[in-house]
Amino acid sequence: MKTAKTITNKTWAQLQVGDSASIERVCSDRDLLLFAHVSGNTNPLMLPGEEGARPAPAPIAPSMWVGSLVSAVLGNILPGPGTLYLEQDLQFLARVHVGDRLKVTVTCREKRAEPVVVFDTLIVNDKGETVSKGEAVVNAPTQTIETPERELPPLILEEKEQFPHLIALAAQLPRLKTVVVCPENQNSLGGPLLAWEKGLIEPIFIGDPQRIAAAAKELGADIAPFTVIDEKNHRAAAAKAVAMVRAGEAGAVMKGDLHSDDLLAAVVAKESGLRAGRRISHVFVLDTLTLDDLLFVSDAAINIAPDLLTKVDIVQNAIDLALACGVEPKVGVLSAVEIINPAIASTLDAAVLSKMAERGQIRGGFVDGPLAMDNAIDMDAARTKGIASLVAGRANVLIAPNLESGNMLAKELTFVSHAEAAGLVVGAAAPVMLTSRADNEKARLVSCALAQLYAYWRKNGRAFTGAAADKALAAE
Repeated sequence: MKTAKTITNKTWAQLQVGDSASIERVCSDRDLLLFAHVSGNTNPLMLPGEEGARPAPAPIAPSMWVGSLVSAVLGNILPGPGTLYLEQDLQFLARVHVGDRLKVTVTCREKRAEPVVVFDTLIVNDKGETVSKGEAVVNAPTQTIETPERELPPLILEEKEQFPHLIALAAQLPRLKTVVVCPENQNSLGGPLLAWEKGLIEPIFIGDPQRIAAAAKELGADIAPFTVIDEKNHRAAAAKAVAMVRAGEAGAVMKGDLHSDDLLAAVVAKESGLRAGRRISHVFVLDTLTLDDLLFVSDAAINIAPDLLTKVDIVQNAIDLALACGVEPKVGVLSAVEIINPAIASTLDAAVLSKMAERGQIRGGFVDGPLAMDNAIDMDAARTKGIASLVAGRANVLIAPNLESGNMLAKELTFVSHAEAAGLVVGAAAPVMLTSRADNEKARLVSCALAQLYAYWRKNGRAFTGAAADKALAAE
């Protein structure tokens, strides 16, 4: 009995003049990139523009990519498996661009001495225009072949689509006045300057003016338009930054070239810090290559061995940031296993957190646990383990059992799986951008976008979806 994924060929003896078969295919950016990899043809006319580059003319699909679609019909449908090319003649009559839908048709025109068959080939676009026509001469199969349709392994391209959307969204908001603490090297100064250039923040620099000026000179940047506050002691600079936020002179704090402990000491100070009644935590936000949503990982930077009540705040903070980014939070509370085991404390915490969410003690997202990493984000793994929930296999927020596991997870995704990462400290009275001193400008830029969107969410209780939508909602 044939399955739905079985394909069968048509032999030379079975073929009749006039037999025809077609497929449809939409040209995509991905097609152009993959063809460039395979062929080595990197003609800029035939490649989509790089992220952040100036707008360029719409790329043209390589004609040989267009022509290659004929082989998909011949090899898969008519005559099908076992077909071998002898000749192919092609004329290219119109150009193909990304988004064009193509219909590719082969029609049997002539049967020659076994096993040779001649096919007319025709490719038309969705406007009815002939893109290509020609003739294919093939050796048709002489024996019936029935075979399962081959499922090809997935390919990963380093295409970035989600972070640019967040940056563009945040740029529609008023600039967030941000105190940058000790931006005394190129990385820590270049990030906020890029965020200013993109319209995200209005930076105020606190630190050693001479070192800040030297970093600006290395970057070739003019910092004359910005306020620079002289404070060479890192701890004192952090305390002054927090004081400015408390006084309403700024709306966010950004870490520069100083130790995280120096900045966090000022943020969490009982009398003079930015406490807001909830334990602060750090959330990594990752733009991965294989997931449709952004991925949020917490806590990987602040709470070393959180107890249950601390985890409640960690989960709520992560949910709040996901909501601010317009993501529906599906929170997987991670452990080594997906069953409750009293010998593994994190499984007990995960089960309690899940029940607390059911009862409304954690709000704004779906929470389930314990889940292992595989069945948290992979649907097949969840089904194999018999786990049925709104989160299992779909998690976009991952809560680690402790700082060590969270930090390893986030950095493995970044350095092994080539995810792009940014981060934010949440749960305080204002956003705190706790970037690593090794982070590049892009990570700092995205952290500024996260701070913008989170600040808006805190103020308005809803995600910012664009200036036009916000204006329409205000009018209502």
